[in-house]
Amino acid sequence: MTALNGAVVLVTGANGGIGTHFVHDALARGASKVYATARNPRVWDDERVVPLALDVTDPASIRFAVEAAPDVTVLINNAGILPSSAGILEHTEAEIRANIETNLFGPLFLARAFAPILVAKEHAAIIDIHSATSWFALGGIYSASKAALWSATNSLRLELAPQGVHVVGVHVGYVDTQMAAHTADPKTAPADLVRTVFDGLEAGEYEVLADETSRQVKAALSAPIEAMYPQLKATNA
Repeated sequence: MTALNGAVVLVTGANGGIGTHFVHDALARGASKVYATARNPRVWDDERVVPLALDVTDPASIRFAVEAAPDVTVLINNAGILPSSAGILEHTEAEIRANIETNLFGPLFLARAFAPILVAKEHAAIIDIHSATSWFALGGIYSASKAALWSATNSLRLELAPQGVHVVGVHVGYVDTQMAAHTADPKTAPADLVRTVFDGLEAGEYEVLADETSRQVKAALSAPIEAMYPQLKATNA
């Protein structure tokens, strides 16, 4: 189990709604320091928060972050982007590349870069934020990038667990942030998501299903593909 009391946490995408709660909740649970990273980090009103510029798609920026934060014990891969349209055939090539770079390569290369630091620490952990759409392909390239991150997280977990690093994968549906402003469907409050994630981390869980949507979608994976995507039945009628 990884307790946050005394931990040194690095949060990507810390300026956003979820990231901000990760920063505040980590401190509330006893973290001694939080690196709040973003492409353009903002000023925080707590001396325990260290703003740090980080572009997860830039190898040089990742190297700088590793050099600037050698005391990290918990890495939270929270940063992510969403394309403008849902259809994978409708995305521009730039959108496809940007989603893969940000949602998959960013977390993976950060984990690779920080792995030597984390392996050397006690009670170290990585938290990767996936999505219910990792298992439900209605988000086009966003779903594909999150599905790939889910697979990468599983690989990281198998490789790092023997070295003492606990890897947590998080699945959640819509969260009440600007990214989900386009939908009126039920949304999880960012504070509730972060509390559930940190509860799972401290309980030693490997996978956090943060809402009913994620639980239902995972449970449906064993059914025939037509049950998951009923629109396929109509095309074969």
